[in-house]
Amino acid sequence: MNTTTKQTVAVVGASADRAKYSNKSVRAHLQEGWDVYPVNPKGGQIEGLRGWASLAEIPVRPDRVTLYLPPAAGIKLLPQIARAKPGEFFVNPGAESEELVAEAKRLGLDPLLPCSIAALGFTPAQLER
Repeated sequence: MNTTTKQTVAVVGASADRAKYSNKSVRAHLQEGWDVYPVNPKGGQIEGLRGWASLAEIPVRPDRVTLYLPPAAGIKLLPQIARAKPGEFFVNPGAESEELVAEAKRLGLDPLLPCSIAALGFTPAQLER
């Protein structure tokens, strides 16, 4: 982790429902000291943070984008994700498909397929509550 500034993450498909993995990702990143930008077209509040309606609205270039949407919905957002030029792009289990991964690569993204929660050193079960 960069010690001079906080790292930023956009959680695409973030949910206010604490049982959802996207919400667990928001909480795990917060616990690890990241600046978190939940992205949900409904906006609202997610874990006390402003929910952004789209990735394009976020006022920073995210160091990480982590995708929590079904493949059919996620593939539609790939051009927006590519324009954001994240340092890392996680496609979480359940969000991936061969077509999505191929299109992400075609757009110049390097999709990472492990769970972004696990990449932080958590298991989703540790974030139950």
